[in-house]
Amino acid sequence: MDGGEFAFHDLLPGEESFRDAVLAGLGGTPKSLPCKFFYDARGSALFEEICELPEYYLTRTEIAILGERAGEIATQIGRHARLIELGSGASIKVRILLEALEAPSAYVPVDISRDHLREAAAQLAADFPELPVVAVCADYTRPFRLPPLPGPRGKRVGFFPGSTIGNFEPEAVVRFLTHCAELLGPEGEMLIGVDLKKAPAILDAAYNDRAGINAAFNLNLLQRINRELEGDIAVDRFAHVAFYNPEKGRIELYIKSLAEQSATIAGQPFRFAEGELIHTENSYKYAIPEFHALARRAGFLPAQTWTDRDELFSVHYFRQG
Repeated sequence: MDGGEFAFHDLLPGEESFRDAVLAGLGGTPKSLPCKFFYDARGSALFEEICELPEYYLTRTEIAILGERAGEIATQIGRHARLIELGSGASIKVRILLEALEAPSAYVPVDISRDHLREAAAQLAADFPELPVVAVCADYTRPFRLPPLPGPRGKRVGFFPGSTIGNFEPEAVVRFLTHCAELLGPEGEMLIGVDLKKAPAILDAAYNDRAGINAAFNLNLLQRINRELEGDIAVDRFAHVAFYNPEKGRIELYIKSLAEQSATIAGQPFRFAEGELIHTENSYKYAIPEFHALARRAGFLPAQTWTDRDELFSVHYFRQG
């Protein structure tokens, strides 16, 4: 592969039907909607706004850690690495690492969003003309195989930023990291962003911003149902609810029905009791030893951990033991 070009491998991931997930989730007890459906075009735009909010520390803090520690991270990774980003999205944070790495052999963005992945990979290949870019369209939460990768032989390093790991239940974290170990091979290593436990007031503010962008992001799920599934949900009769559950160490997101009401979705009727909650997301927060313990169960040993000065967020480098 010549520099500046990129390859695109489509593993034809089967995306869960939005219709099936909504009908099953709202038909269950308690009601729920999968958080992965937040990110239609409108939801993705709202999330970009969330990342700019003064209360939402996660994105800017992780970017600051990566920027300040890029040299140390590059030393851990070493020469000729194949950097594999899981859930790559727009491939923004990885640019900090690519600028710091010494002669990386390849960058491998992995994402389920086919068109967005192709566009982001092509742009990155143009911006880093000496770097082979091998995009893989796959569901990274499930086992998959990488295609042959170009360049001098170097270790595979998984990159999983953004605190997305917090959306997994703890046991699912262990399963996910076990899949990562199989994907990366016995010499593979991982760089992961993890949100830390902190004062509940900071967490509550981050998910209940004064401008109401988090609320709009959460309630967009109902608007998406109306747009795509011929729903007639009265969105203004629902409210965003987010709070920190200290016993479980997680932020919980819900949509709350403000009245007894009914709606039709894809031709099927649904009832909502006054005060009834629809669960949309969990976001686990960890103490550093807690997350290290989960990683060890998957065969990863902590090599180095970086945090910001206020210990709001952490970036971890793991090797296989």
